[in-house]
Amino acid sequence: MLNSRRVGNSDRKYQNVVINNKAVDCEQHSMNFNINPLVAVKDKSMIQFIRCVVSFLLICQTAGPPVSGEDWAHWRGTGRNDIVAESSGWKNGKWPLHEIWRVQVPEGASSPLVVNGQLFTMGWQQDQEHIVCLDTMSGKELWRQSYPCPKYGRLATGDEGLYSGPSSTPEFDTETGLLYTLSTDGDLNCWNTRSAGQSVWSLNLYDTFDVPQRPKVGRSGLRDYGYTSSPLIHGDWLIVEVGAKQGSLIAFDKNTGKQAWASQSNASAGHNGGPVLMTIEGLSCVAIHNHDGLLVARLDKGKEGQTVATYPWITSFANNIASVAVHDNCVLLTSAYNQHKIAKLRITLKGAELLWEQKAASKVCTPVIHYGHVYWAWQNLFCLDFETGRIVWRGGKCGEAGSCIVTADEKLIVWAGDGDLSLVELADRSSEKYTELASLKRIGKSDAWPHVAFSNGRLYCKDRNGHIVCLKLSK
Repeated sequence: MLNSRRVGNSDRKYQNVVINNKAVDCEQHSMNFNINPLVAVKDKSMIQFIRCVVSFLLICQTAGPPVSGEDWAHWRGTGRNDIVAESSGWKNGKWPLHEIWRVQVPEGASSPLVVNGQLFTMGWQQDQEHIVCLDTMSGKELWRQSYPCPKYGRLATGDEGLYSGPSSTPEFDTETGLLYTLSTDGDLNCWNTRSAGQSVWSLNLYDTFDVPQRPKVGRSGLRDYGYTSSPLIHGDWLIVEVGAKQGSLIAFDKNTGKQAWASQSNASAGHNGGPVLMTIEGLSCVAIHNHDGLLVARLDKGKEGQTVATYPWITSFANNIASVAVHDNCVLLTSAYNQHKIAKLRITLKGAELLWEQKAASKVCTPVIHYGHVYWAWQNLFCLDFETGRIVWRGGKCGEAGSCIVTADEKLIVWAGDGDLSLVELADRSSEKYTELASLKRIGKSDAWPHVAFSNGRLYCKDRNGHIVCLKLSK
């Protein structure tokens, strides 16, 4: 029997887990277990099991619209935090992964989504943007939609050899079955996945809002990679980082595409993976790492788009790429180049307060926060203490590209470099050093810019050239 409940105020949140009529309290902030006086749990395996249960419950509570635990419907997964309720499959010293299919789709750094046995992705080929739906069991193409689109955005400048085609990950609405995509040239489209991807509505952000080129930063060269961030479903809204004079964030009616509101801030767009939801003093908010730094805006009725907090964080080449990582009322910001650091901020309705900074950075990979630790893959795999910022360990070789997933059995799946997949122990089980359990080299054929997806015991690894490999965990 499993139950969960929240008690206490916004500063102290607890999970009460009842297992076979035995209650154990878990403090969410520190993740130290306070044992019910009626039951003394001394078995470490029981504690690990309880923590896995709590992880699952937390995912369910923070995921927004209801999604099956087997689905990967959003940027960074069900909870938009790279934490899943599935096991890595590691058992008896083995990681039983087997390739079951491999397909080629149009190129681009857009990450795949997996919903109800279908994989959705997008890419560019021969002056066309393609929205592709595959069967997850076989890799067979089920349907495809396309429209004219340039390989790079109309204002794109710099680094064309490092990327091509779309960088934004689609967004799936589990309530309606609608799929939303954003091209590098600003084409915002809504597709009906229940009708073979039939177009529902579309608009172009550059044309609609006359969006200017991103500004040059200091002495660094001008960079503009077009639109990169994933749209975000929240209720009846589709929230998009537009970076226009009318608003940095703009919300659209998800069914019609009609503008609902625009943020008070009109900062230029960053090059990040997408906005993320958070709650500040009981109010729904959205956070984004835009060109100028952190922006947190309100989502409550009558205050939509009103600025809650900002924090300056301007990076050379406008390369604020790693998305905001959120835990309770705290956020992590990080970037490389002139910043080359990571910072933890506490957000209140009065603004942002710096808690710590550490001279360690993620250039691309969004940090994952899990049980008091922070993980990311850039050049090496990093593990930091979330409370203090202390580097716990670093190791391995990840290259420039990378994404991470924390599994229910407390392992870290890392997709990085030129298509390398590895399984690593979390700090709870390896507190002093980086410990790699298994690895598969060069699964892909080019940069692992797209985020890896994990759904129903299968890993979906995509590279920037559009090679997708499906790996299944053997039972």
